[in-house]
Amino acid sequence: MEVPLLVTDFLDRARKYYGDEEAIVATTGERFTYEEFGDRADRLSAALQERGIEKGDRIAVLDPNTHYHLEAAYGIMQLGAIHAPLNYRLTPDDYEYMLTDAGVKAIYADYEYAEKIEAIREEVPTETFITNDADAVEGDWEEFDELLEGVEPEYERPEMSEDEIITINYTSGTTGDPKGVCRTHRTEALHAQLVTIHHEITDDDVYLWTLPMFHVNGWGHIYAITGMGAKHVCTRGVDPEGIFTNIAEEDVSFLCCAPTVLSMLGEYYEDHDIATEGDNPMRVTAAGAASPEAVIEMVEEEFGWHFRHLYGATETGPLISTSSTRRLIDEDSDERFSLKKRQGIAPLGTVVDVVDEDGEVVPWDDETIGEVVVKGNQVMEGYWEKPEETEEAFSGRRDGWFHTGDLAVVNAEGMLSIQDRDKDIIISGGENISSIELEDTLFDHDAVGDVAVIPSPSEKWGETPKAFVVPANGDPENPPVSAEELTKFTRERLAGYKVVRRVEFVDELPKTATGKIQKFELREEEWEDEDRLVGEG
Repeated sequence: MEVPLLVTDFLDRARKYYGDEEAIVATTGERFTYEEFGDRADRLSAALQERGIEKGDRIAVLDPNTHYHLEAAYGIMQLGAIHAPLNYRLTPDDYEYMLTDAGVKAIYADYEYAEKIEAIREEVPTETFITNDADAVEGDWEEFDELLEGVEPEYERPEMSEDEIITINYTSGTTGDPKGVCRTHRTEALHAQLVTIHHEITDDDVYLWTLPMFHVNGWGHIYAITGMGAKHVCTRGVDPEGIFTNIAEEDVSFLCCAPTVLSMLGEYYEDHDIATEGDNPMRVTAAGAASPEAVIEMVEEEFGWHFRHLYGATETGPLISTSSTRRLIDEDSDERFSLKKRQGIAPLGTVVDVVDEDGEVVPWDDETIGEVVVKGNQVMEGYWEKPEETEEAFSGRRDGWFHTGDLAVVNAEGMLSIQDRDKDIIISGGENISSIELEDTLFDHDAVGDVAVIPSPSEKWGETPKAFVVPANGDPENPPVSAEELTKFTRERLAGYKVVRRVEFVDELPKTATGKIQKFELREEEWEDEDRLVGEG
């Protein structure tokens, strides 16, 4: 029997079997059962339907990890409308592009970030503006809770197909404008099932939201935690004291984060006498740049948590591989930390290969480098209204497979280890930063004659952007602008996490005979004291 895979099934199941169980611990101190969670989602669906929202319309959500984000996501998707979560660390110009590109008809924005939308309100096609504290926001915004109070929890749910797009996640492109990654009911549902299996999620889990919900729908946890009837503990960002307090008081059992968050927790732990667990044993999954072995050792030996690493991309849901391989890692071995920081092996229903220039699988010798390519049910449908970019993503060394642009080696057990990147992307503290975007911004400064931006090793962030600048006057000893001024220049134009914090003035950049900048030479020199050309942290 074939049953369509729909994202609405996750909340439907939780309401049916766990209706009286606690579903959400809100940042406001409120607590909601699954029936209450579902009722609020229904009321939002009804309110949106009253405002003309129909199946296929794009609705944006700009919110940290609060209960409003979860309610908005399901309230949108129950209408067959397309949920478009936005990174809350971006600039108004970024939002103007995304809201226009996706033709967003309505937006819910948290009061702390709504001003960024208000600034570009007249430039976008959006008609309905909702926030969770209208009194704190300039302009004409509707109040989320008042919206719910003004309607009955009754709406018309349309027929939906598993192959229809249900969410768009914007990712920073290595060139050009951001791209909207289109994901269907089917890709989201199957990815969430993989997450449930490989993260060993059960109905008695208590999940702490430190990973942003906008990051590929919180790596699928808005579905997986909900569908299993487990508990969401919401937050408003990363606060080490708050994380440890929540873990102890709410008996948290699981969290996901970037490696840099674990480093922050370690620094706080060293200076404070604080519990690292409640009544439940803790496990944590980190993704982004590989975690340093010292951090993994701290998490397991000092905190007493079970650590695993995840590797992925927005285009793949993100799960491509995981080091959650208990039979391949001897927990009593001295090598366990070096193995756990590897990107690991593919999950069920997924084929991951590391291939050479001819598309052939490289030997599992932990030495031969190839590109990571992937096929799986969790891989995206394509980029929103960008057919050429979509075709390019599935072309190259092996046509029909998604090409990650990451270069890796494989050990004898088949576990990946990323060594370098074949694309102009920097991963800093779990956030993707386009080198091209930074270069374009710096080129706008009159004192910059030429520039190349590469990732530079960072103990805190894993990687941080570094600009090699040829000054317009050609004199790196006496440039007409300081490094601090260029940092300020990027800060005024880009999201804070994209700022160029390191600048080196040079008289020329290494180039090929045809004038193409050879960033590889810059990277090799910058990373000569490291054992790979990508960051840890």
